[in-house]
Amino acid sequence: MTGLDETLERRILIADNAKARELFGLNDSHLRYIEESFDVQLVPRGNEVTVKGPEAEVGRVVRLFDRLTAIQNRGGRVTERDVRYAVRLAREGDEKPLAEAFTDVIVTTYRGKQIRPKTLGQKEYVDAIRRSGVTFGIGPAGTGKTYLAMAVAVAAFKAKEVARIILTRPAVEAGEKLGFLPGDMQQKVDPYLRPLYDALFDIMGSETYERLLERGVIEVAPLAFMRGRTLDDSFIILDEAQNTTPEQMKMFLTRMGFGSKIVVTGDVTQIDLPEGTRSGLVEVQRILRNVPGITFCYLTDRDVVRNDLVQLIIKAYEAAESGGTGSHPPRPRAEKRDGTES
Repeated sequence: MTGLDETLERRILIADNAKARELFGLNDSHLRYIEESFDVQLVPRGNEVTVKGPEAEVGRVVRLFDRLTAIQNRGGRVTERDVRYAVRLAREGDEKPLAEAFTDVIVTTYRGKQIRPKTLGQKEYVDAIRRSGVTFGIGPAGTGKTYLAMAVAVAAFKAKEVARIILTRPAVEAGEKLGFLPGDMQQKVDPYLRPLYDALFDIMGSETYERLLERGVIEVAPLAFMRGRTLDDSFIILDEAQNTTPEQMKMFLTRMGFGSKIVVTGDVTQIDLPEGTRSGLVEVQRILRNVPGITFCYLTDRDVVRNDLVQLIIKAYEAAESGGTGSHPPRPRAEKRDGTES
């Protein structure tokens, strides 16, 4: 804190005590986090908080509260994750409104949980999926690429915009040979598809999922099973697309029929293809970048919605790999991948 002669004081009134408690956090934990992030002192009293500090810092914090209360005014809830995200944006000088993004309910799960974008990047990604015929969601683990695509797919199915949902991913062998895994072919590829099952279970519930699976309304299958088909009136999601070859990517994209929508997700820093094999996700960015109706969305560490440590891990790896040149990112060794998206 600077000297008293430079200190400005502003009072912020929250709509009511309940919203103030939500905004301030349990035992004022959100306020303490804001104090640690800016050169200010926050003094809560009932449903108002007084901000004390240098004029510039007080202005930033007042605008921060304006963004958070706008979420509440649109019927949204403010969580610890929202506060931390808003603080990070404010410290970086990004003061875009958050209310529209954080109150955009994509779909409600069978448990009554509302699925919404949690970052501005996620909001842009969801809007692109709704708007475009083909959308590519490219970014690191934990940015919600697959989960949000599935949420939009379920919403489209419920609205009768599509007749079925098709989920696929390449069954790339990363350390284990398929032939050594137990069971028949379906059992062998199930471990590769497990993250897709888990996301559907979370959104729809296992009973609804099983019923729609039996009716053929939902299909979860390895990418190889897509060959030779034309997929009409379908919402089709290709996950882990960094592990496709250029030939597989072309094969998949040309399966699209009338009334269908495609979402392709992947992380070009986690390629498990054999050394020397080109990634279809890397190639397609060059080939289709200017094709109308196709949108490329790039999510970053700012869009990670897992533990804060995940952002630090991603930044550390990016720093270590910064020596890479050209459009092809540095190729990692074929080690264990994080195969889930939240």
